[in-house]
Amino acid sequence: MKNLALSILTKTLKILARLTIKRYKPGVVGITGNVGKTSAKEAIGAVLAAERRTRASLKNFNNELGLPLSILGDWDKTGEFLFWPRVLVCSIFNLIVKNKNYPEILVLEYGVDRAGDMSYLLEIARPQTGVFTAIGEMPVHIEFFTGPEAIFREKARIISSIPATGFAVLNADDDMVMEAKKIARANVVTFGFSEHADLRITNFSNFVDERGGGISFKFTYGGSFVPVKINGALGRAPAYAAAAASLVGLIFGMNLVRITEALAGFTPPKGRQRIMKGIKNSIIIDDTYNSAPLAMMEALTTLGSLKAVRKIAVLGDMLELGKHTFEVHEHTGKLAAERCDVLFTVGVRGKIIAEAAERAGFPRKKIFTFMNIHEASMQIQQKIQKGDIILIKGSQGVRMERVVKEIMAEPIMAQELLVRQDRSWLRKPGLYD
Repeated sequence: MKNLALSILTKTLKILARLTIKRYKPGVVGITGNVGKTSAKEAIGAVLAAERRTRASLKNFNNELGLPLSILGDWDKTGEFLFWPRVLVCSIFNLIVKNKNYPEILVLEYGVDRAGDMSYLLEIARPQTGVFTAIGEMPVHIEFFTGPEAIFREKARIISSIPATGFAVLNADDDMVMEAKKIARANVVTFGFSEHADLRITNFSNFVDERGGGISFKFTYGGSFVPVKINGALGRAPAYAAAAASLVGLIFGMNLVRITEALAGFTPPKGRQRIMKGIKNSIIIDDTYNSAPLAMMEALTTLGSLKAVRKIAVLGDMLELGKHTFEVHEHTGKLAAERCDVLFTVGVRGKIIAEAAERAGFPRKKIFTFMNIHEASMQIQQKIQKGDIILIKGSQGVRMERVVKEIMAEPIMAQELLVRQDRSWLRKPGLYD
């Protein structure tokens, strides 16, 4: 009965969303990729909202329920009493009585877990502008695919679906993403650190100071350049998001100076290499939203680039990797051995990271493994010293944000600063509670 009700709801939302697109005819910017979708969505939303009535999908609404919800309204708290009846009633009302405040532009995430997912989402809303963020050599959500190429083919459907009058915005630094150029009918523009990118990121650096930290870099485009600074988060991911957003802004007629002004209002999402103060005058890099191989590599590279008394990595399992699980965690351990001074791991797969780090020459006395998230948090509390920089990362199911909450300087701010702090998430047990 429950499955039947869900099926009816899914089909109803699909119909209502398609009718809403037909009624209001908004511009649709669609974003896909294995990492960086949400950051790109937030950055694009910040840029376009500076000049147009824009709605970027809330939360992680990128599947067969979330995507139509983003089209139908600014819905976010799906667990509220009578939520779905209210959605249906309001959606039908907006079809009958035109809402003058409906967005001119929708910025939507297109998530893919299985073959056929992208085709289903494209039946709901077909973008005129598509952004392909990154795939990486070993993507996440691979357990239901035969390999990275299969994931690429599924996600690349968004690029092949864009009309010839539209635009495909591709990451020039990801070879697999650039393969989508071969199937694109639309105008192709690229972003990245590559010298071949249409909009190039140069002079990139991370910085940490008494106010927190962030990143600074320059955009080079069409023979000119502009400086950009983003506070509150580290790593190249916010730069990629800002670059993708800048190209989308240019597509919609904005100039680069106006775009960079709008990016001042862009705050990278919670749990994406966000910087916060830790206990004992330490600094935390909170990267707990989720974990994929490419994102893990970027996070450890960021940690390695910083100056600190000690660099501590607290790493949990990466999930949904199927047959590639051992290989990916072993590679992570080798990289951690090069990038940090102390290593904590949480979980069965985290233990693979620890063992690989030790085989790579990392001192055994500086490796700590745990099968319980609370025990790990208590030990980390004891080990932290003044001036440490602590990277915390793992997949959603491990709930690594619980470690952050235990060692952040102001745990009273957890609701505002950390991911998964609403009651429904807090009630759900993690893998290692």
